[in-house]
Amino acid sequence: MRNRVREIRDKMGMPQNQLAEACGVSRQTIHAIESEKYQPTVTLALKLAKFLEVSVESIFILERKD
Repeated sequence: MRNRVREIRDKMGMPQNQLAEACGVSRQTIHAIESEKYQPTVTLALKLAKFLEVSVESIFILERKD
């Protein structure tokens, strides 16, 4: 699964620690999500979408594996 968290966060001029605090996670968790080393829980994905004011589907892109 790919994501656009960094792209959207950067467009908003928001540092990782601000997004992390708003979502109740560490800055390292946000970094891991942005680096695609960690897939967030549904709850965290929803929190990210709400805080970034976009839909979950616009942040997270499910890639098909054939």
